[in-house]
This record gives sequence, C-alpha cells and structure tokens, in this order.
Amino acid sequence: MGECDKRLFNVISLGVGFLLVFTAFQTMANIQKTVLESIKKDTKDFTGDGYTSLAIIYVVFSVCNWLAPSVISLCGARLSMILGSITYALFIFSFLFPKTWLLYAASALMGLGAAIIWNGQGNYLTLNSDSTTISRNSGIFWALLQCSLFFGNLYVYFAFQGKSEIDRDTRTTVFTVLTVVCCIGVVVIILLRPAVRADGELVAKDTSSPVEALISAAKMFFTSNMVLLNVVFIYTGLELTFFSGVYSASIGFTQQLGTGNKELVGLSGIFVGAGEIIGGVLFGILGSKTIRWGRSPIVILGFIIHIISFICIGLNLPNASPLGETDDKAIIPSLAWLAILCSFLLGFGDSCFNTQVISLLGGVYSDNSAPAFAIFKFTQSVSCAIAFLYTSRIGLYPQLVILFIFVILGSGSFIVVELRTRRIEHAE
Repeated sequence: MGECDKRLFNVISLGVGFLLVFTAFQTMANIQKTVLESIKKDTKDFTGDGYTSLAIIYVVFSVCNWLAPSVISLCGARLSMILGSITYALFIFSFLFPKTWLLYAASALMGLGAAIIWNGQGNYLTLNSDSTTISRNSGIFWALLQCSLFFGNLYVYFAFQGKSEIDRDTRTTVFTVLTVVCCIGVVVIILLRPAVRADGELVAKDTSSPVEALISAAKMFFTSNMVLLNVVFIYTGLELTFFSGVYSASIGFTQQLGTGNKELVGLSGIFVGAGEIIGGVLFGILGSKTIRWGRSPIVILGFIIHIISFICIGLNLPNASPLGETDDKAIIPSLAWLAILCSFLLGFGDSCFNTQVISLLGGVYSDNSAPAFAIFKFTQSVSCAIAFLYTSRIGLYPQLVILFIFVILGSGSFIVVELRTRRIEHAE
C-alpha cells in the first residue's frame, strides 16, 4: 500500500468509526425530546428533559475542551478518541434505565468524552493530511460521519411507523440497537492505525507537556483570526442545536402535519443526513479545486441555502412547535413535504460550513492543530449549550431570528479570515 493510500485508509477508517458511534448518538439526540416525553407518561417519577440533557452535554463539552489538548499531549489522538467514544456508549446505554439523575450524570460524562473524541479527531485527521489533501480528507470524513444521520434515522422511521406514542417495548429495542452500534464503532476506533507522514514514517508523538498545550490554546484564542473565526464557530453551534435537537422535534409536535407527524421525526433526520452526505461527497471530490478557488464560495452557498430554509421553516411550522404538542396553525398550511425539504437544506448547508471550517483549521493551523480544534469545539459547544437552554423557553420564530443574525455575521467573518490567509499564502 502506497504512503498516500495509507493516509487515505486512515481517514476512511476514522470516518467509519465515527459513522458508527454517531449513528447511535445523533439518532438518539434527534429522538431524545420525543422519547423522553413518552417515558414521562409511563414513569411518573421521571422528570428528565431532552433539551436539558443536551445542554448539560454541551456545557461540560465546552469547559473540557480547554483540557483536551493536554489530554491529547498526554495520551495521543487515538487513545483519546477511544476513551471519548466509550462515554457515548455509556450515555446511550443509560436510557435503558430511565432515572432522572442517571440521565443527567451520563450527559455530563459524555460531555467530557465529546471534548476528548472531537479534539482527537481533528488532530488525527490533520496528521494524516497535508495542504493538498486536507479539503478532500475533510469532505470524505464529513460524508462518512453524516451517513450516521441517514442510517440511524432510517431505522427510527420504521421503528416509529404508525405510532402516536413511543411505547416501552419500542424504546427498549431502539436503545439496545443503538448501544450495540455504538460499541461496534468503539471497536473500529480501537483498531485505528497510527498516523503516518507523506513519506510513510509514523508521526512522532507530541512532546509538549499538558501545561504547554493548554497555554498554546489560550494564546491562540486571542489572535485576530481566531477571534473572527469564533463568530462562525458560534453559528455552527447554534444551527447544530437547531437541526439536531429542535427542528425534528418541532415537526413531531406539529399536529397540523397530520397523524403521521411522529414518523416524520425519523424522516427529517434521514433527509438532514442526505444533505450532509451529498455536501461532504461533493466537497470531498472537489477538494483540490476548493483550495484553488478558495473556501469562501462554498460558505456563501451554505449561507444562501440556510437563509432559504429558515424562511420556509418560519412559514411552515407554528411558533409553539419546539415547546411541545401543539394544534396551532403556521403562517401557511403546514406541509409535510416542505418540512422534509427544509431538513435536506439544513443538512446540505451545514456541510458547506463545517467542511470548510475543518479544512481551514487543518490547513492554516497544520503545525498546531490540537489547540485550533479545541477552540473550535469550545466555542461551538458553548453556543450549543446556550441554544439548548433557550430552546425550551422561547418559540420557533425568535430562534430563527437568532440564526438569521449569526449566519450573516459568521459567513462574513469566515470570508475575512479566508481572504487574509490566501493573501499571506500568495505573498509567500
């Protein structure tokens, strides 16, 4: 196997491992609000809330991101990802035992694991890439990762078909299947091979101390480019919260969509995943051309697509839809096909932003990738936590206004940084 093939094999293996782990987790996040409402009806002493659980995950995730570069310095990217992936399996397994304290404790543990696994991923992907392959590898990884939305939600669509309430037996089966899938993903991550350089040599372990890694991340956070990039990081967190935990639940709560609205929860996730996969494949194939043209055109495409989707969602779903079951009417008669189309647009637009953010960080900060990805995940997870806290308290329309504001600011900040870095590259 050639050296390029070894690096590509590592990237694909990484993507497959994350595909399996996140088939379980992203499916759970998509249905969490819906299934927990059903659990409350069967278990009177259970008061756990899906949005609160996800908020805890992202609060802990955000704080622990500052520790992640130190963990990677100490353990290496592969061991970090193994430890992180195990917490995902434990989180999903906890749903088989519906206790409020256990839900929130498992959420906190998974927040710690999320910081470790995602920063390890960014570091491992960068170590197996160079300036000519980072965009391609980012696209390949993103496409494989987002297949998780497709496969997991396809399963949930059939599992929930014809059900107005998610009964105990159905929940137990779904939670068990997702736990098993996550555990298989853990095994794949355990089997990942060491990162290799372009010449085929193994990448040497980072010799910086955990304290040095932490200081490096803190210094980088206040650089001018990173301050600007934090705005787009905030937006990726806000829209991640919206499409992964709010939008599908809003569809499921909208009675005007008809008796099959619970089935649409899974179908929405499938089409979000389809948009993510198509975007990842497209930008992976065009990775070499992306570097030549710049990353900004793809971000602008994502901006336009998300603006269109937000307008359509605001017209199609009632303001009260994120808060629980509602018979309220939307601005136009609620249409199932439009709701699902918007799911696809949300996914495709998200892939535009995330593939280019990963590509930019891996290309510009190739010599110091762990702190760069730690800052990305820190800011993104803080915005996710804040969003999950306000989603349970405000309606759909204010949430869309917030997304409108930050998609404009985030896209603009990304373009400024992209122009700066390309100007420096041309000058050199």
